[in-house]
Amino acid sequence: MMRADEQRREWRELPLGSLDVVTGPGHGLILAPHPDDESLGCGGFIAACCRAGRPPIVAILTDGGMSHPGSKSFPRDRLIRLREAEARDAASVLGLPQDRLLFLREPDANAPRAGEAFNRVVEHLIWLVDRFGCSSILAPWRFDPHCDHEAASLIASEVAGRLGVRHIAYPVWGWTLPADHIVSAGEAFGWRLDIGCHLARKLKAITAYRSQYGELITDDPSGFRFPPELLTVFASRFETFLLP
Repeated sequence: MMRADEQRREWRELPLGSLDVVTGPGHGLILAPHPDDESLGCGGFIAACCRAGRPPIVAILTDGGMSHPGSKSFPRDRLIRLREAEARDAASVLGLPQDRLLFLREPDANAPRAGEAFNRVVEHLIWLVDRFGCSSILAPWRFDPHCDHEAASLIASEVAGRLGVRHIAYPVWGWTLPADHIVSAGEAFGWRLDIGCHLARKLKAITAYRSQYGELITDDPSGFRFPPELLTVFASRFETFLLP
């Protein structure tokens, strides 16, 4: 166990790694809890893989339909369509072919952590790993403070354990935990990936998620909005990948 600020200090001091070091020789499968997590946590990685001729598979776990639950101008069905369109736009910016972007459409804020729905998602991802020859599965850090991020981590762990592929974690909301918050994680192991030459694309991909900036959907004061401190973190030239 350690404080969140100590954990983040370790992340910032991890050694640099190449794509091959991070993912192994094959393709990566990125499991994103919501439309936007793939660009926030892995946008530079996606762009780098595409530039290298080894585009990853991006599977978005939930439908994103709970970001603005009180909006009348964007009821749930319309919001889901919008967020998927934003994900496609972001993927195009990063150079990801559209046939490598998949939507699993589990309910936002209620991604499965066990049971029949959990097993269904696991089996689908196992099929994707086999079909595309993936050597790794990337999902959020286990201690990201969001139920869907935790669910994605559990799913990825199950897939990796059953197939023997590498499980890699990328922190998203872990970057914003209060400094004195105690997490049950031990010493950090993993790498930083230098995405400096892809950072502009990453930032442009993040801005494709117009619904998450608080200016497009204005009739739900309780709706989600990217916090400035989160956007500041992901304007870095390094992305962090951890071995759970």
